[in-house]
Amino acid sequence: MSVIRSAVIGCGAYLPAKVMTNDDLAKLVDTSDEWITERTGIRRRHFVGEGEKTSDLALKAANAALADAGITAADIDIVIVATTTPDDTFPSTATKVQAQLGMTRGAAFDVQAVCSGFIYGLSIADGLIRTGQARTVLLIGAETMSRLLDWTDRGTCVLFGDGAGAVVLRAGEGEGGNHDRGILNTKIYSDGRLGNLLYTDGGVSSTGTAGKLRMLGREVFKHAVTNIAAAIEASTQAAGLSTTDIDWFVPHQANQRILEGTARKLSIPAAKLVSTVAEHGNTSAASVPLALVTAVKDGRIKRGDLLLLEAMGAGFTWGAALIRW
Repeated sequence: MSVIRSAVIGCGAYLPAKVMTNDDLAKLVDTSDEWITERTGIRRRHFVGEGEKTSDLALKAANAALADAGITAADIDIVIVATTTPDDTFPSTATKVQAQLGMTRGAAFDVQAVCSGFIYGLSIADGLIRTGQARTVLLIGAETMSRLLDWTDRGTCVLFGDGAGAVVLRAGEGEGGNHDRGILNTKIYSDGRLGNLLYTDGGVSSTGTAGKLRMLGREVFKHAVTNIAAAIEASTQAAGLSTTDIDWFVPHQANQRILEGTARKLSIPAAKLVSTVAEHGNTSAASVPLALVTAVKDGRIKRGDLLLLEAMGAGFTWGAALIRW
């Protein structure tokens, strides 16, 4: 008996033109290229320019994904934007992208799960497609994290960057096995008790401001590797697979140490790890699609490959997804 699968038929990305190297940051805060690289693996990141908004990045990534898929906005049923840095409190960034694409039908909404937003978005898009509520979904992860940074806090301001990545998902038929093309499963989780480890110190109903990003780095690191590994094991087991079956591990690009620690814990070879953190920094909900697009465009990821995607973010939120490319 056939089943509905959500296959990725196109992807695209966009990075702002402004580049900030570690040496550039050393002119603003007490840090150095050596200090940042040793602790995070990050060497540079992209920042938006004056007047450049999250929706601008999202739109450019969306257009690239649509072109890659060979379709137009008229073919899209739903737009989902995963972001923690929307243009405005409301309306949603997704509806702005919908309007700019010229879409006059369907629906558009944002997902807020911070760095896990793209994985959460995949889960939602897959559910909408599997239940027949949509045939084609445009999912975007877009962030302007630079707008939340405290430039006196060297423990956080060196970590983050801006950018956007997008995928087009379309309904297709599968046989129900793990060789089907498309999303095999998604696993998403949260634990609100850990919210004080990574947060912003502002909000609409608390301070009336966006606030600045605050983080207890060591505690985040400790929970990250454990939670991510558990989500990955749940995802592979649900598909009747193991991490040895994975062709490419595409994780959230938070910190090179976390990436390598997770891979070691799960016995995933370093050669299968897609890492873009050195060039992009942590772009929150945009990091997984940016890494994905990088590996697709340089030819590493090929049709039929099995991909393991994962992320963890503030909340805490975390999750994993298995995709047959």
